[in-house]
Amino acid sequence: MSDPSATPVVLAKDLVKVYPPDLRAVDGVNLEIRAGEIFGLLGPNGAGKTTTIKVLVTLAKPTSGTASVCGHDVVAEPQKVRECIGYVGQTVALDRSITAWDNLWMHANLHHMPPDEARKRIDEVLALVELADRAQDRVKIYSGGMKKRLDLATGLLHRPRLLVLDEPTLGLDIQTRVRIWEYLLEQKNQGMTILVTTHYLEEADRLCDRLAIIDHGKVQAIGTPSELKGQLGSEVIAVRVPEASRAGVGALTEDLKARPEVTGVAAFDEGFEVYLSGAAGAVPWIIDAAREKGVEVEAMTIARPTLDDVFLRVTGRKMRD
Repeated sequence: MSDPSATPVVLAKDLVKVYPPDLRAVDGVNLEIRAGEIFGLLGPNGAGKTTTIKVLVTLAKPTSGTASVCGHDVVAEPQKVRECIGYVGQTVALDRSITAWDNLWMHANLHHMPPDEARKRIDEVLALVELADRAQDRVKIYSGGMKKRLDLATGLLHRPRLLVLDEPTLGLDIQTRVRIWEYLLEQKNQGMTILVTTHYLEEADRLCDRLAIIDHGKVQAIGTPSELKGQLGSEVIAVRVPEASRAGVGALTEDLKARPEVTGVAAFDEGFEVYLSGAAGAVPWIIDAAREKGVEVEAMTIARPTLDDVFLRVTGRKMRD
């Protein structure tokens, strides 16, 4: 007998979504998300992340390709998909005119939870997100962080197999961001699978089991954070150049790529990065190569690769851009 845990919770094959007249928001996405993992979806604004999620949670129909969630086809069995997922979008979906408890009671009814189970579970998730003492307050007096925590509670209420979160910590203070990730790690440890998009690369690096970087509607890279960073090499030298020298950066980076110890080069607005299998002795020849091309070096830093470096290499831009 096959192991149910070995079956992917999310499986997308050649997924395409085209908006009229010809906007190809998702362009052949292939994804496999395993049971019990936190999977991060990264990409610039407009890359196709949110559209991919909308297809997976049945809020948009794919133009072509297939996708299944919890073993159910998103087109043929949308209701079955909705029953097994919790979805928390970028915009808080709460009734601000009623209390936190009443919001959760409404969601419990939408999920057809038995009344006794619903009451018990509401108390549990309010305690989890540290809102038990504010359960009878109207949501309109909540702070932004409290609203986000309550929104997360609605997604967790019915114990979904898959929790889908679109930018769950965007715009929140650091303390609230940390606490929300603590909640998510608790759910993962209890066996929940979590799909999350985030603009905070340090969060993704520290907390996601695997990541996919999407750009122009395509998956451009996929793997664990360590695997993705390891593909760049062991060191990164970031070089900042003054504006007057930036015209020569393109020719310089082409020369640098020819060096055997260079695993890659990527340009950004203020300069360029060189990825190396070892940085020992690299600084002098980078400066010499820059001088030959008439590029002035303003500053240089040497560091281990980060997901920011991976993102720049894959998409050609930094996340903040």
